[in-house]
Amino acid sequence: MLANSNAAANLAVKDLAKAKAFYEGTLGLKQVHDEGGELIVYKSGDTTINVYRSQFAGTNKATAVTWTVGDEIDTVVSGLKSKGVAFEHYDMPGLTLEGDIHVGHGMKVAWFKDPDGNILNLVDR
Repeated sequence: MLANSNAAANLAVKDLAKAKAFYEGTLGLKQVHDEGGELIVYKSGDTTINVYRSQFAGTNKATAVTWTVGDEIDTVVSGLKSKGVAFEHYDMPGLTLEGDIHVGHGMKVAWFKDPDGNILNLVDR
């Protein structure tokens, strides 16, 4: 029923100005819409990400958004690190940590957080 429809990620934040600086300045996303200072919509590839003000910001303890970056994962991680992004390091069965990238099971993956603690990640496949 929904297989041919686009979907968007929704990220709750406390401070839209701080989120805007991160998603635009650090991650390089382009704003495509603003809903009166309560919601900012960003374009990411062929999808969108809705960043909205919420009292529940930072309560999600699971990965909220994944970007598939292919063979560019090392370059993207390095670029984000140079902009001050701190990467998360997890102890996960079957994965070894190489710098800030977890490697194993035929993939590479890296996790980081936005200013409100939303968990974001990059994967090579």
